[in-house]
Amino acid sequence: MIRIVILISGRGSNMASLLAAAASAELPGRIVGVLANRPDAAGLAAASACGVPSRVVDHRLFASRDQFDAALATAIDCLEPDLVVLAGFMRILGEAFVRRYEGRLLNVHPSLLPAFPGLHTHRRALAEGVRIHGCTVHFVTPDLDHGPIIVQAAVPVLDGDDEATLAARVLAQEHRVYPLAVRWFAEARLRLRDGRVVLDSPQDGAAALIVPNAA
Repeated sequence: MIRIVILISGRGSNMASLLAAAASAELPGRIVGVLANRPDAAGLAAASACGVPSRVVDHRLFASRDQFDAALATAIDCLEPDLVVLAGFMRILGEAFVRRYEGRLLNVHPSLLPAFPGLHTHRRALAEGVRIHGCTVHFVTPDLDHGPIIVQAAVPVLDGDDEATLAARVLAQEHRVYPLAVRWFAEARLRLRDGRVVLDSPQDGAAALIVPNAA
Protein backbone atom coordinates (compact mmCIF):
# COMPACT_ATOMS: atom_id res chain seq x y z
CA MET A 1 0.00 0.00 0.00
CA ILE A 2 1.51 3.29 -1.07
CA ARG A 3 1.97 6.30 1.19
CA ILE A 4 0.32 9.53 0.00
CA VAL A 5 0.85 13.14 1.06
CA ILE A 6 -1.69 15.78 0.03
CA LEU A 7 -0.94 19.48 -0.37
CA ILE A 8 -3.78 21.99 0.03
CA SER A 9 -4.33 25.73 0.27
CA GLY A 10 -8.05 25.98 1.09
CA ARG A 11 -11.10 23.86 1.82
CA GLY A 12 -9.61 20.70 0.35
CA SER A 13 -12.66 19.26 -1.38
CA ASN A 14 -10.49 17.07 -3.61
CA MET A 15 -8.57 16.03 -0.52
CA ALA A 16 -11.90 14.96 1.00
CA SER A 17 -12.70 12.83 -2.05
CA LEU A 18 -9.32 11.10 -1.71
CA LEU A 19 -9.79 10.55 2.02
CA ALA A 20 -13.20 9.01 1.35
CA ALA A 21 -11.78 6.73 -1.34
CA ALA A 22 -8.98 5.59 0.96
CA ALA A 23 -11.41 4.97 3.83
CA SER A 24 -13.66 2.84 1.61
CA ALA A 25 -10.70 0.83 0.26
CA GLU A 26 -11.42 2.08 -3.27
CA LEU A 27 -7.93 3.53 -3.19
CA PRO A 28 -5.15 1.10 -2.20
CA GLY A 29 -3.10 3.72 -0.43
CA ARG A 30 -2.66 5.34 2.96
CA ILE A 31 -2.85 9.12 3.28
CA VAL A 32 -0.07 9.78 5.78
CA GLY A 33 -0.23 13.56 5.93
CA VAL A 34 -1.82 16.77 4.72
CA LEU A 35 0.29 19.91 4.36
CA ALA A 36 -1.03 23.42 3.78
CA ASN A 37 0.70 26.65 2.88
CA ARG A 38 -1.95 28.68 4.72
CA PRO A 39 -2.76 28.35 8.43
CA ASP A 40 -6.42 29.21 7.74
CA ALA A 41 -6.91 26.40 5.18
CA ALA A 42 -10.23 24.81 6.11
CA GLY A 43 -9.04 21.42 4.88
CA LEU A 44 -6.65 21.12 7.84
CA ALA A 45 -9.55 20.60 10.24
CA ALA A 46 -11.16 18.11 7.87
CA ALA A 47 -7.94 16.10 7.68
CA SER A 48 -7.52 16.09 11.45
CA ALA A 49 -11.14 14.96 11.87
CA CYS A 50 -10.26 11.93 9.73
CA GLY A 51 -7.23 11.17 11.90
CA VAL A 52 -4.72 12.29 9.28
CA PRO A 53 -1.76 14.32 10.60
CA SER A 54 -1.71 17.86 9.25
CA ARG A 55 0.87 20.63 9.26
CA VAL A 56 1.26 24.18 7.98
CA VAL A 57 4.28 25.39 6.03
CA ASP A 58 3.32 29.05 5.68
CA HIS A 59 4.78 30.48 2.48
CA ARG A 60 4.56 33.99 3.91
CA LEU A 61 7.31 33.20 6.42
CA PHE A 62 9.93 32.66 3.73
CA ALA A 63 11.88 35.32 1.87
CA SER A 64 11.90 33.43 -1.44
CA ARG A 65 10.08 30.70 -3.29
CA ASP A 66 13.19 28.53 -3.17
CA GLN A 67 13.31 28.76 0.62
CA PHE A 68 9.62 27.87 0.88
CA ASP A 69 10.04 24.97 -1.56
CA ALA A 70 12.95 23.61 0.49
CA ALA A 71 10.98 23.78 3.73
CA LEU A 72 7.97 22.16 2.10
CA ALA A 73 10.13 19.37 0.68
CA THR A 74 11.62 18.73 4.13
CA ALA A 75 8.13 18.44 5.62
CA ILE A 76 7.06 16.09 2.83
CA ASP A 77 10.15 13.89 3.08
CA CYS A 78 9.61 13.40 6.81
CA LEU A 79 6.43 11.53 5.86
CA GLU A 80 8.25 9.28 3.35
CA PRO A 81 5.56 9.36 0.66
CA ASP A 82 5.43 7.35 -2.53
CA LEU A 83 3.10 9.94 -4.08
CA VAL A 84 2.51 13.67 -3.55
CA VAL A 85 -0.90 14.98 -4.58
CA LEU A 86 -1.77 18.63 -5.16
CA ALA A 87 -5.39 19.26 -4.19
CA GLY A 88 -6.14 22.92 -4.65
CA PHE A 89 -2.57 23.88 -3.76
CA MET A 90 -2.32 27.47 -4.94
CA ARG A 91 1.42 27.98 -5.13
CA ILE A 92 3.67 27.69 -8.16
CA LEU A 93 6.41 25.20 -7.32
CA GLY A 94 9.95 25.73 -8.56
CA GLU A 95 11.74 23.45 -10.97
CA ALA A 96 14.03 21.93 -8.31
CA PHE A 97 11.01 20.95 -6.20
CA VAL A 98 9.17 19.45 -9.16
CA ARG A 99 12.24 17.49 -10.27
CA ARG A 100 12.65 16.14 -6.72
CA TYR A 101 9.26 14.40 -6.99
CA GLU A 102 9.23 13.80 -10.74
CA GLY A 103 6.98 10.92 -11.73
CA ARG A 104 5.23 10.90 -8.35
CA LEU A 105 3.66 14.36 -8.21
CA LEU A 106 0.06 14.74 -9.43
CA ASN A 107 -2.30 17.68 -9.92
CA VAL A 108 -5.91 18.17 -10.96
CA HIS A 109 -6.64 21.23 -13.09
CA PRO A 110 -10.14 22.61 -13.77
CA SER A 111 -9.99 22.60 -17.57
CA LEU A 112 -9.43 20.22 -20.44
CA LEU A 113 -5.72 20.82 -20.82
CA PRO A 114 -3.97 22.09 -22.83
CA ALA A 115 -6.90 24.54 -23.00
CA PHE A 116 -7.02 27.23 -20.32
CA PRO A 117 -3.93 26.62 -18.19
CA GLY A 118 -3.52 28.88 -15.17
CA LEU A 119 -6.25 30.68 -13.25
CA HIS A 120 -9.91 31.64 -13.87
CA THR A 121 -10.52 28.69 -16.16
CA HIS A 122 -14.32 28.74 -15.96
CA ARG A 123 -14.52 32.47 -16.65
CA ARG A 124 -12.25 32.07 -19.64
CA ALA A 125 -14.16 29.07 -20.97
CA LEU A 126 -17.41 31.04 -20.83
CA ALA A 127 -15.80 34.06 -22.47
CA GLU A 128 -14.53 31.89 -25.33
CA GLY A 129 -17.94 30.31 -25.83
CA VAL A 130 -16.73 26.70 -25.63
CA ARG A 131 -19.44 24.05 -25.49
CA ILE A 132 -17.35 21.42 -23.67
CA HIS A 133 -15.31 22.10 -20.55
CA GLY A 134 -13.92 19.82 -17.84
CA CYS A 135 -10.94 18.81 -15.74
CA THR A 136 -7.59 17.07 -16.14
CA VAL A 137 -5.42 14.98 -13.83
CA HIS A 138 -1.79 15.11 -14.89
CA PHE A 139 1.76 14.53 -13.76
CA VAL A 140 3.37 17.79 -12.68
CA THR A 141 6.35 19.07 -14.64
CA PRO A 142 8.22 22.39 -14.48
CA ASP A 143 5.96 23.65 -17.30
CA LEU A 144 2.87 25.00 -15.54
CA ASP A 145 -0.24 22.89 -16.24
CA HIS A 146 1.42 21.04 -19.12
CA GLY A 147 2.44 17.68 -17.65
CA PRO A 148 1.52 14.29 -19.14
CA ILE A 149 -2.24 13.78 -18.94
CA ILE A 150 -3.54 10.80 -16.97
CA VAL A 151 -7.31 11.24 -17.19
CA GLN A 152 -9.82 13.88 -18.23
CA ALA A 153 -13.54 14.34 -17.69
CA ALA A 154 -15.67 16.60 -19.85
CA VAL A 155 -18.91 18.38 -19.01
CA PRO A 156 -21.25 20.38 -21.25
CA VAL A 157 -21.37 24.14 -21.01
CA LEU A 158 -25.06 24.89 -20.71
CA ASP A 159 -26.99 27.93 -21.82
CA GLY A 160 -27.32 30.18 -18.80
CA ASP A 161 -24.19 28.88 -17.07
CA ASP A 162 -22.17 31.29 -14.97
CA GLU A 163 -18.82 30.67 -13.32
CA ALA A 164 -20.40 29.17 -10.22
CA THR A 165 -22.66 26.66 -11.98
CA LEU A 166 -19.96 25.59 -14.41
CA ALA A 167 -17.38 25.28 -11.62
CA ALA A 168 -19.72 23.08 -9.59
CA ARG A 169 -20.28 20.74 -12.54
CA VAL A 170 -16.54 20.47 -13.17
CA LEU A 171 -15.72 19.97 -9.48
CA ALA A 172 -18.07 16.99 -9.30
CA GLN A 173 -15.99 15.36 -12.02
CA GLU A 174 -12.72 16.26 -10.29
CA HIS A 175 -13.99 14.30 -7.29
CA ARG A 176 -14.65 11.38 -9.59
CA VAL A 177 -11.44 11.23 -11.61
CA TYR A 178 -8.80 12.24 -9.06
CA PRO A 179 -9.28 9.17 -6.83
CA LEU A 180 -9.34 7.06 -10.00
CA ALA A 181 -5.99 8.42 -11.18
CA VAL A 182 -4.43 7.96 -7.75
CA ARG A 183 -5.71 4.38 -7.67
CA TRP A 184 -4.11 3.69 -11.05
CA PHE A 185 -0.83 5.07 -9.70
CA ALA A 186 -1.12 2.93 -6.55
CA GLU A 187 -1.71 -0.15 -8.69
CA ALA A 188 1.41 0.68 -10.75
CA ARG A 189 -0.69 0.86 -13.92
CA LEU A 190 0.59 4.22 -15.16
CA ARG A 191 3.61 4.34 -17.46
CA LEU A 192 5.18 7.21 -19.33
CA ARG A 193 6.09 6.61 -22.98
CA ASP A 194 7.49 9.45 -25.09
CA GLY A 195 6.04 12.01 -22.71
CA ARG A 196 2.56 10.48 -22.72
CA VAL A 197 0.75 8.33 -20.17
CA VAL A 198 -0.02 4.71 -20.97
CA LEU A 199 -2.55 2.93 -18.75
CA ASP A 200 -1.98 -0.79 -18.30
CA SER A 201 -5.06 -3.05 -18.32
CA PRO A 202 -7.59 -0.24 -18.71
CA GLN A 203 -10.59 -2.39 -17.85
CA ASP A 204 -12.23 0.36 -15.80
CA GLY A 205 -11.82 3.18 -18.30
CA ALA A 206 -9.49 4.60 -20.91
CA ALA A 207 -6.61 6.88 -20.00
CA ALA A 208 -8.69 9.73 -21.39
CA LEU A 209 -12.10 9.34 -19.76
CA ILE A 210 -14.66 11.58 -21.45
CA VAL A 211 -18.11 11.99 -19.94
CA PRO A 212 -19.77 14.71 -22.05
CA ASN A 213 -23.20 14.17 -20.56
CA ALA A 214 -22.13 14.48 -16.94
CA ALA A 215 -24.57 16.51 -14.88
